[in-house]
Amino acid sequence: MRILFMGTPEFAVPSLKALVGEHEVVGVVTQPDRRAGRGQRVVFSPIKQAALEYDLPVLQPEKVNQPEVMEQLEALGADLYVVVAFGQKIPDRLLAAPRYGCINVHSSLLPKYRGAAPINAAVLHGDQITGITTMYLGSGWDDGDIILQAEEPIAPRDTAGALHDRLMVKGAELLVETVRQIAAGTAPRIPQDHDKATYAFKLQKEDARADFTCAAEELDRLVRAMNPWPVAWTEIRGEVIRLWEALPREETGRPGEVLAMDEDGLLVACGSGSLLLQRVQRPNGRAVSGLDFANGLRLVVGDILSG
Repeated sequence: MRILFMGTPEFAVPSLKALVGEHEVVGVVTQPDRRAGRGQRVVFSPIKQAALEYDLPVLQPEKVNQPEVMEQLEALGADLYVVVAFGQKIPDRLLAAPRYGCINVHSSLLPKYRGAAPINAAVLHGDQITGITTMYLGSGWDDGDIILQAEEPIAPRDTAGALHDRLMVKGAELLVETVRQIAAGTAPRIPQDHDKATYAFKLQKEDARADFTCAAEELDRLVRAMNPWPVAWTEIRGEVIRLWEALPREETGRPGEVLAMDEDGLLVACGSGSLLLQRVQRPNGRAVSGLDFANGLRLVVGDILSG
């Protein structure tokens, strides 16, 4: 089958590679190159890097809804468009262009967690099961008919990053099976129950703020849900501190009170229970152990942290 692939981040790479092995990928559409880092060097998206490895044609429009861009994509004559974490909404004209339509790989069990951050939402809310959905793209956000779904258990200590890495592999596997069924004419088309839809919107920095007046279990989920991005943070002695790893504990005290510090980490009381800060990062510094962090700020048991 002739396939046009649209994607941008690392999550989409296994899906592209899986399709290259079984189909003719006539083009790859990804976001424009960006400048990043202190040196502001040009950085290719992970999908562009993968496409170049396979010598695939790469297109990088600022907006795919521009008439000249849509004409260019239509001229490729793809039978199917595959969209995986592309980052732009696909216009109705392109949805109707290919013979077999336009399909998407989404990292949740739709209609739960439509939107840009379903993996983070699943960890944040303490879900035990999430998964992958392949669907036909519709005019709305993640509201198209479901094709196939596959479940993935969430382990008690999973971070969003660990779950992401498993789901991107599972997503590629489900995509290959989905395309096979579409080609064979056996793919189901199941309308979503829109009344059951929930949303996981694009994360903002404020969404990752940790407040010690919250319960320890809630903060533990927050830290894991925001790892590796945007990373949970709190303010301690006027500094914004990033929280990379933590564990909920049962010890109690006043919210923000330093209860202990040792090789296990820095133990801070929460609204209920306490949080053991195991790996934290000060501004412009590297991530260090909770104990090294406490020593650097000269904290003592009984101090109250403003966060």
